[in-house]
Amino acid sequence: MNSANDNVRPSLIRRGFADAIGNTPLIRLNRFSELTGCEILGKAEFMNPGGSVKDRAARGIIEVAERSGQLKPGGTLVEGTAGNTGIGFAHVCNARGYRCIIVMPDNQSAEKYQMIETLGAEVLRVKTVPYSDPNHYQKIAGRLAGEIPGAVWGNQFDNTANRDAHEKTTGPEIWQQTDGKIDAFVAATGTGGTLGGISRYLKKQNPKVRTVLADPQGSSLYHWIRNGELKATGPGSITEGIGIGRVTANLEGSPIDDALHITDIDCVRTVYQLLRDEGLFLGSTSGVNVAAAVQIAKQLGPGHTIVTILCDNGAKYQSRLFNKKWLAEKGLLDATGLPSNGQPVSIAEVARNVASIGAFPKRLSA
Repeated sequence: MNSANDNVRPSLIRRGFADAIGNTPLIRLNRFSELTGCEILGKAEFMNPGGSVKDRAARGIIEVAERSGQLKPGGTLVEGTAGNTGIGFAHVCNARGYRCIIVMPDNQSAEKYQMIETLGAEVLRVKTVPYSDPNHYQKIAGRLAGEIPGAVWGNQFDNTANRDAHEKTTGPEIWQQTDGKIDAFVAATGTGGTLGGISRYLKKQNPKVRTVLADPQGSSLYHWIRNGELKATGPGSITEGIGIGRVTANLEGSPIDDALHITDIDCVRTVYQLLRDEGLFLGSTSGVNVAAAVQIAKQLGPGHTIVTILCDNGAKYQSRLFNKKWLAEKGLLDATGLPSNGQPVSIAEVARNVASIGAFPKRLSA
């Protein structure tokens, strides 16, 4: 007589949190694909156990620190982050018995602070200042790690274990999932790990794969890729965790062919189109990425395959990206097509709007 367990394939069982990271599906964005005549595919990184693409970097950085002997049992991980990497670190540290201290700038969504604290990490909020300031959150994290016995600084921006994690896992997954039939890869960047690592892998498989940086307004990387000079493009962006004013170690030397400038209007419009047309509740970086993928599809013409990253879900942005009053203050409410009654968008209201096409922007035109 067979037991219920006889039907369970051991190879499908993941051994703990870290082992469950990765192997996320590629999702065909049907409406965007139909309108461009291309295959626009999103790597569903929001399906990682910690909810974002940053789970990969957190695991990779910790595993390298463990193998090198820097991070010992009962040790402490300190990191400066805008949110998602902190969430990933908190999860992995819980699973492996490390203390976790996260230093964050004070301009992030409230949900991120709450989530990291709920996960048991210690959160230090610091004033938002330029990277050149010695009290920038990344620099504070580095100093703090040096003052705590047994502590390691994650240093996600310049620790190339971040980039290596994507070159070893995310890149190969994309190549296998597309059967090597990929014409372009595009992604926004903060640390440079995702874009740098995936681009390196894909270019090794086929140098003709076009790799493109999607840069939000206010960032200096668009101008750097296009003209070799770090220069901000437009005013600051509402996006969180992407768009910076320096070239990180993870991005430096990575094979990037081009860059696209994506405005906040493009970002917000795309986020709400993803919600309405694709059923995907995603954050602002995903909006930037998909908006850029559509631009590339139009550049290349029908019949091409473009892959991008669906970074995280929208739940961490309820108080901002999905709050009509906040969007109105930023001059972005019209981009959503939502009624302007000044009230926050609740989950119930999102559901009602999904059911009522008229409450959303008109469908994309080709």
